[in-house]
Amino acid sequence: MKLLEKLTVLASVTMLGVSTAVYIPAKNTNAAPDEYHDDWLHVNENAEIVDMNGNPVWITGCNWFGYNVGSQVFDGVWSQNMHKMLNDIADHGFNLLRVPMSTEILLQWKNGDPDPMIKINEWENPELTVEGVVGGTPMYSFDIWNKAVEWCRENGMKIMIDIHSATTASSGHQVPLWYDNNFSTDDWLEALEWFADYYKDDDTIIAIDLKNEPHGKNDGQGMAIWDDSTAENNWKYAAERGAAAVLGKNPNLLVVVEGIEVYPKFEEGGTWNSPPIDYSRYPYSDFHGAWWGANFRGAREYPVDLGEHQSQLVYSPHDYGPLVYAQTWFEKDFTTQTLLDDYWYDTWAYLIEEKISPLLMGEWGGFIDEQHDPTGNNKKWMQLLRDYMIDKHIHHTFWCFNENSGDTGGLVYDNFGKWDEEKYEFVKPSLWQNESGKFISLDHKIPLGQSGSGISLSDYYIGTEKPETTATETTESDIINFGDANLDGKVTIADATAIIQSLGNSDEYALSRQGEINADVVDNGDGVTGVDANAIQAIEAGFISQTDFPIDKEVLDAAINN
Repeated sequence: MKLLEKLTVLASVTMLGVSTAVYIPAKNTNAAPDEYHDDWLHVNENAEIVDMNGNPVWITGCNWFGYNVGSQVFDGVWSQNMHKMLNDIADHGFNLLRVPMSTEILLQWKNGDPDPMIKINEWENPELTVEGVVGGTPMYSFDIWNKAVEWCRENGMKIMIDIHSATTASSGHQVPLWYDNNFSTDDWLEALEWFADYYKDDDTIIAIDLKNEPHGKNDGQGMAIWDDSTAENNWKYAAERGAAAVLGKNPNLLVVVEGIEVYPKFEEGGTWNSPPIDYSRYPYSDFHGAWWGANFRGAREYPVDLGEHQSQLVYSPHDYGPLVYAQTWFEKDFTTQTLLDDYWYDTWAYLIEEKISPLLMGEWGGFIDEQHDPTGNNKKWMQLLRDYMIDKHIHHTFWCFNENSGDTGGLVYDNFGKWDEEKYEFVKPSLWQNESGKFISLDHKIPLGQSGSGISLSDYYIGTEKPETTATETTESDIINFGDANLDGKVTIADATAIIQSLGNSDEYALSRQGEINADVVDNGDGVTGVDANAIQAIEAGFISQTDFPIDKEVLDAAINN
């Protein structure tokens, strides 16, 4: 006999003239939660990136390149143990790894083509050999990549790949567009679609950055534009096509869209066909200039449209200091306000300031030591941007882990063997951590890292009354009492009533944060639904007991039907 045939209480609850059925769809979830489906992220109406329960998260990661330049693996694996380096990145508090790739390598993996070369040290990396022994035969690069995915998963660290270039090459990022003479837009779409499909059941990979730094300034080398046309070089149009390819296979992925380089000064008669921007004469030009991939002026009038999947869109500028290029906004004694006035606000900051979209600063970083930065201006810029990102809760991935980035340096040195502690301590305040200094994972179950320096996302939100970038540790008072939605210390029909009322009118009858945690008793992790109220009714009817919580819906249904 069905539960609803035996119970009449709360079959529906009528309040304030609204009849609320018991079975109400889960909120903020697009996939059944389990070990590979409970960490997908989405964007809410407040331009926040949130988890399946609607809790804001903070992506604070770093970049590690190699797959885009011909190594067929992360750079540095030629000398150090890859597993250890991944552990170290997680232990240092980076909760996401942005990994530059090429269209070429993704299509190579899709088609099972052989590696042209592979740079690993087989003596330092026996886990990456076919035989699993020191000095063995290196695995195929895609198999090595999947070991990296596995080890990131074990560390509670998520992954975002970035299509850094079409063709694999150390200078591939200098090509301004997502296609080149070797790989077309269709090839790019094919690679994106395949990758999204391959990992659609693994939430270790939570985002795809569709193209690194589209750029160009009408100098005959190719130029990314941003308008409402269907021109092949229109980045907005291409990004919408790329997003459709990705989200058609996995609608839960975050789609990360960068900007372009220049945007016409239409108010002064500029057009996309204006003469090339001359940075030596800037701002005396028909274009507004920016760093490559950083110009979002077009997004105000022509926002990227992902249709029913708009909640998966994240805009991603890049920003650098005067050691990379002496931009005009660095020519004065710059401050946060002058940077906003002269460059940041109209170029990208308006998106977060006006709550149009979350921002993910995909690349930022540089030298801060006196040898490379004798004036201290690069460190000054870096600190201003770091503190602005902390203040505005801007997600970011630091550039970079690699020591072999010529104009920025990295987090390590001595052939990837030692951490630059000065630079790391500078970056550390911008990493997501609680008041006790524990780094926070984007994984609901797995703490970040192996050293005990991190906690899981669920650990963070238990006992956190409201989501902020810092929080207190879990205490004994935060122990979950499953079923006690109204926090009266008991599990009764009153708790089911509290759940139904909260679902029908959350403004007046909202559960407390701890109440929500206690109430999520069926398929724990999918949020509070009417099914949780049914489960509490099932206790009243004698089908199950509180000790069965949390419970899988299939088990609950079997208990009721039997």
